[in-house]
Amino acid sequence: MTTTPPPPSPAPGPAQAPAGPLIMHGQYIKDLSFENPRAPQSLIEQTQPQLSLNVQVTNRQFDAKTFEVALSIEATAKTPKDEPLFMLELVYAGTVTLGDVPQDAFGPLLFIETPRLLFPFARAVVANATREAGFPPLNIAPVDFVALYRQQLEANGGKMPGVTPGGPVGHA
Repeated sequence: MTTTPPPPSPAPGPAQAPAGPLIMHGQYIKDLSFENPRAPQSLIEQTQPQLSLNVQVTNRQFDAKTFEVALSIEATAKTPKDEPLFMLELVYAGTVTLGDVPQDAFGPLLFIETPRLLFPFARAVVANATREAGFPPLNIAPVDFVALYRQQLEANGGKMPGVTPGGPVGHA
């Protein structure tokens, strides 16, 4: 009977490869509201609705490099007579830690890259909520988060928008 020796243990050396510029810890629905004030009449009518959509990105800071990034989506649909069909509000968020990156990279990572990661899941929540409410699924077109970030920078005089340090993160 022959035995093979155990494989050699890894030699102590440098730590694992450095972490990437962005670590996503989790994603979650922070707030979801759907109102269908005219049901069931709104489901019987077969008129083309007038849709309004608003998307915003905000963040809150836990510590020096850990943030909650929230994607807020508001969608409303009205009849041609300006009667409400539905109102949807979603806050879909994720917690992230930024790696060893310069301070000027925080804005693009928090307001462009993190929302790009969150958006497909938030989009699915919106589509499912509208479908489950009896309407055709609302499939939101991709959002240009670069343009949205530039608008926020311009509105804040060139300073990174929305970084709120410290304090507990929660819904009031």
